[in-house]
Amino acid sequence: MKFEKKTQPLVSKKEFLRRLLRSIVIAFILVTVSLLIGTAGYHYFGELHWLDSFLNSSMILTGMGPVDKLNSDAGKLFAAFYSLFSGIAFLTTISVILAPILHRGLHRFHLGDGE
Repeated sequence: MKFEKKTQPLVSKKEFLRRLLRSIVIAFILVTVSLLIGTAGYHYFGELHWLDSFLNSSMILTGMGPVDKLNSDAGKLFAAFYSLFSGIAFLTTISVILAPILHRGLHRFHLGDGE
């Protein structure tokens, strides 16, 4: 995604909203893929039913913590790596959504500079 440079004029509100919508769609895709990875992993490695797997992956992805106790070593290893992945995925998702908003604010702030 390209943003305008400091020397270029501010994009229109319509273009900004289009850019924001694109970021939200990308964030939605990131969350969906992360949930699919987590659900499949908890199902196969943690030996949980699909609904329980989805619940665990969504709780970990949002930072709430696990729900079900895992009995297998493979499940525990998956949960550890998925937790690390989820932290990065969460930060990435927030960054993707906030990037156009912060860029517009900073760009508007710098328009007044006489550089």
